[in-house]
Amino acid sequence: MKKVVKFGGSSLASAEQFKKVGEIIRADEARRYVVPSAPGKRYGDDIKVTDMLYDCYHAAAAGENFDNKITRIKARYQEIIDGLGLSLSLEHEFDVIKEDFKNQAGSDYAASRGEFLNGIIMAEYLGYEFLDSAKYIFFDEEGVLDAEKTDACLAAKLKEVEKAVIPGFYGSDSEGNVKTFSRGGSDVTGSIVAKAVRADIYENWTDVSGFLVTDPRIVDDPEVISTITYKELRELAYMGATVLHEDAIFPLRQEGIPINIRNTNRPLDRGTMIVESTCNKPKYTITGIAGKKGFASINIEKDMMNSEIGFGRKVLQVFEENGLSFEHVPSGIDTFTVYVHQDEFEDKEQNIIAGLHRAVQPDSIDLESDLALVAVVGRGMRRNRGTAARIFAALAHNHVNVKMIDQGSSELNIIIGVENRDFETAIRSIYDIFVLAQI
Repeated sequence: MKKVVKFGGSSLASAEQFKKVGEIIRADEARRYVVPSAPGKRYGDDIKVTDMLYDCYHAAAAGENFDNKITRIKARYQEIIDGLGLSLSLEHEFDVIKEDFKNQAGSDYAASRGEFLNGIIMAEYLGYEFLDSAKYIFFDEEGVLDAEKTDACLAAKLKEVEKAVIPGFYGSDSEGNVKTFSRGGSDVTGSIVAKAVRADIYENWTDVSGFLVTDPRIVDDPEVISTITYKELRELAYMGATVLHEDAIFPLRQEGIPINIRNTNRPLDRGTMIVESTCNKPKYTITGIAGKKGFASINIEKDMMNSEIGFGRKVLQVFEENGLSFEHVPSGIDTFTVYVHQDEFEDKEQNIIAGLHRAVQPDSIDLESDLALVAVVGRGMRRNRGTAARIFAALAHNHVNVKMIDQGSSELNIIIGVENRDFETAIRSIYDIFVLAQI
């Protein structure tokens, strides 16, 4: 069996955390390929190493003296090295980094050094081979991951290596310069490695015991989801659930490799399994609840629009021409509503209104701002009657006015539009009716 294990920044923030990680890896011989993040926060007011590197590089790029800043970064790593009792020295690596900062190697390069240095320490601590991700993970001219080239190169290399540490978060562009994924991109690196070695499972270790039914900042101590499908996760991740970087799903889905979200600080917890499909019935009708604030709706009214061929295309083309994507498009016989991100829409609203008048000659256009979208997701919704009725009853009981409802054809999700001020109340209401009521 082959397992790829990825550890987040909180799991590697200190020597003490490193030791926990080492125990986890050594407890299972199948954990042969390790993807580390940069050191995260050791305590509440601490600073992540990635942010320290950004700050240091910006000082260097501005021509300021950055010796003190890089010395503090060096001290963070030395603290880990000393705590692990290693004889490792990173003096050479920091000399190179300092010179590259002076030569303005770029903010992507600067940010990537957090994972790069942590990878060197992890490889030394475990006795694994260190592989620099810049040599095996590639981005094309457009800055998009070159999945085919990366998979071929990484798979060929890992066939030769029994156990390896591959730093997360970065690769190289078409000119050989370091290029990073978006924040949280170590998840993506882990999935790329898992695909390349055709792993049996990809374990993603973090500081929570799996994927939670909803945001713990809104609901106290929410239940852990035992099993969730890729499709459900995509819906929840898109609407703001952040345990796993959403782009990490695609490489694994192609190979049918399951993901196991685990807690470094509670390694005996089973966590959450993320799978292609499953016969296991969910514990609750819903799998999860997620959402986002900050939307605006553009409601277009026109008599008999349903008989006007091309009406929807013309409306959406106006948004496309103004560089805006839409979130949801609920419609009726004489109404067509477009939900967009409010901060992206505000500067372009008058251009869009004028464009809509020219394109479809509406009877009226009405705008509404400060809206939130809440996604209720679950494969169990397909076989349980009355799910929508229970949602509306819970919201009405808590005096939440529903502005919009949109259900996908797969019956996997229901999207509800509410006012921003009702966002938290809506999520708590839905959680209470579907989860607390069944505990």
